[in-house]
Parts: sequence; structure tokens; C-alpha cells
Amino acid sequence: MTVSGPGADEGGSGPITLYEGRCVEQLHQAVGERFAPHRMTVTGGQRINGRFRLIHEGSIALYEIGYGADVSVDPGELPDFHNIQLPVAGGGKVLVDGRVLPSSPFIVGPGERLSMEWDAEALNRVLIIPARTVEHALAVRLGDSPPGLARFSHVLDDRNPAVKSWTELAWSFNAFAASPLSRCSPLAVQHFENLLVDGLLDAQPHSWSNAVAERGARLLPGALRRATDYCAEHAHEAISVADIAQAARVSLRTLREGFRTHLQTTPLAYLKARRLDHAHRDLIAISDGRSTGTVSEVACRWGFTHLGRFSADYRRAYQQSPSETLRCGGRGDQRR
Repeated sequence: MTVSGPGADEGGSGPITLYEGRCVEQLHQAVGERFAPHRMTVTGGQRINGRFRLIHEGSIALYEIGYGADVSVDPGELPDFHNIQLPVAGGGKVLVDGRVLPSSPFIVGPGERLSMEWDAEALNRVLIIPARTVEHALAVRLGDSPPGLARFSHVLDDRNPAVKSWTELAWSFNAFAASPLSRCSPLAVQHFENLLVDGLLDAQPHSWSNAVAERGARLLPGALRRATDYCAEHAHEAISVADIAQAARVSLRTLREGFRTHLQTTPLAYLKARRLDHAHRDLIAISDGRSTGTVSEVACRWGFTHLGRFSADYRRAYQQSPSETLRCGGRGDQRR
């Protein structure tokens, strides 16, 4: 019998054995701690020879499980994750909400009732994607959090070329997770995780498929508001267009296209305009005696480190130089 925890394998690399042995209770406990409370019953006359391994754990998780005996597994209603079963060997019978599914790759989500029967040869890879991870990916596509959970079609039908490509990608993730690259590049791991989630949303039909197809390339009002609010609140900081996209919960491409379509500008040009506006107000306040400071101090306060470029940008926006505003305040302000 072997029972291990995360990091137990030498060097912390490769699959981690969570349980291996013949004790029904210990295998049941190990699986329940990782997935959800469930019932497990040995239905044949064999003694189990179970193996439960963790292959990857991050924003998504990948496991391998085999019982080595005929078993019935009844998790009941799934909690807050999507369970994707990828059969390696053997077979069985799967019911979701009382409906029989093929034991080929399938996906079951939160709130759906799952029960399974596996034969002694069955070995499955199990991909676990938290509901919040799917919700975040949908929010990026839709511009705001969806009003309900994503419900996927249960069968991953490889007659659909896109689905077949996605399942092949999921299989390749197994090799990648054990590779030296995954251990030295957390960013590569994150990209692969995102690729699996985004690919699933595009390949497998779900309750928001039509909305994703219609809105995926558009920046909706909620996302635009988040972007402009972020620019206003962080204008004094050294933020990038990537920071703005993250705050808006959209891709860089969607952010740029949305600003161009709705505001006829770019995100960075919009940010610069907000900074110039703040600088303009500060200079008027100094001119009116409500504050103190110099042109250089105001420019630096709002992120303009090159005074020559600041003066040129300011003149284009307000038809006067910063020093002229400092002398005469808002009088003569002819901003277009």
C-alpha cells in the first residue's frame, strides 16, 4: 500500500501517487478528499487493486484513477467543478441525471447527478475544472459574468473535428505536465491551462455557446466601463495596456478593438488623455492659488517623465503650453 501527498515523489516532479493498494476504505477516502463525498461499492468478487495519482494541480487539475475491480461509484450531485473523464482502458456504464451515456469521454458539471460503474480493467484520466475558472473565461468573452452556470453537452463526440482536436490536446497535457518545461515555466503551464479551458468553450456545445459566438469579438458596455474606470483610478500609476485588459476581463485584442469602435481611440491614448486632463486641472489650481507646484512636478505626478513630449502633447490637447496655463489658468483654454 502507498499513500502519498503533494510533493512526495522525488524532486516534486512527475505524477504524485495519492493512493495505491488494496484497501477499499483508504482509496475511497483519498478520492473523496480530492473530488467530493461519494459512495463506492465493489460489485464483483475481486479484491480491489486501486491506483489514484495526481498528474497536475493548478487552476485546473488532472488525475488518473483505476480500481482494479468491478466497482460502482456514485458521487451524486457534483459540487462546484466540471468533471471530464477521459478513458484510457477498460469500460463501464455512466449515468448523468438518470440518462445513460457512453463511457467514452464525457463532461459533467455542478448540480448534475453522476453515477458510474467501471470494470476491473477501467483506467481513466480525470480533468477537473472549477466552475469559477469557466465563469472567468466566459466573462472575458462576454464582457461580464454570465448570469448562470455553463452547462455542457455531456458527450465529447470525436466525430466533431474540433472536439477531437480538444481531446487530443487534453491527452498531450498529460505529457506536458510531467515535462521539465512545466517545472521551470509556470507561465507556460498557465497558458496551457487557459488553452484547455478556452478550447473547451469553443469546441464543446454549452449553454452560452451562441452568446460566445456572437459577442466574443466585441467589447461590451460592462467591460468598457471597467476599463475606463481603471484608467481613471490608476492614471497616476505606471500601468500598461495589459493591466487595463486584465481589469476589464477581456483579451488585449478585444480591448483594442472595443476602444477603437466605441471611443475612436486606443487604450493608451485614452489613458494619456486622462493624465493630461488631470495635469491640466492641477495647473489651473496652481494658477488660481488653490495649490502649489511647478510644471515639472505636475508632469511627473501624472506619469510624464519627458517634459518635451509632455509639453507637445499638452499643446495639442489645449492649444497652449503648460507654462501658459500656469500663468493664466483656464483663460484662453481652447481645447477642441
